[in-house]
Amino acid sequence: MSFKFRGPNASSGMGVADHGKNAFLELKRKKVHRYVIFKIDEKKKEVVVEKTGSPAETFDDFTASLPENDCRYAVYDFDFVTSENCQKSKIFFVHWSPATSRIRAKMLYATSKDAFKRELDGFHYEIQATDPTEVDLEVLKDRAH
Repeated sequence: MSFKFRGPNASSGMGVADHGKNAFLELKRKKVHRYVIFKIDEKKKEVVVEKTGSPAETFDDFTASLPENDCRYAVYDFDFVTSENCQKSKIFFVHWSPATSRIRAKMLYATSKDAFKRELDGFHYEIQATDPTEVDLEVLKDRAH
């Protein structure tokens, strides 16, 4: 028998809701989304999708979707052209934890991050950001090249 535990103390982290896994796979494989913003639903004790961005949305749309005073997980599909003129795409995992967010939220997101990343495999790079300058387009460009 196998059991799947969900909850704040279940193998140190919250599980990801099925629609969250599907949204990530749609971003990764089908390019249906430019980004997906995830939040922890404490009542359901799982990570859920808060918002998805269409492929036409910009990086500014993505950063504007991150709350000023609360933590989130986010995945961003970054398209760029290499110095050899090749079109590339890299998936960034962003752990958004602004300095102004509640301590409880910071702790909850920090302890659930590894479980979240295990359930959604396929990130190329990770960014931990506490303010908008740490999740700037230039940061992504530097990491991707």
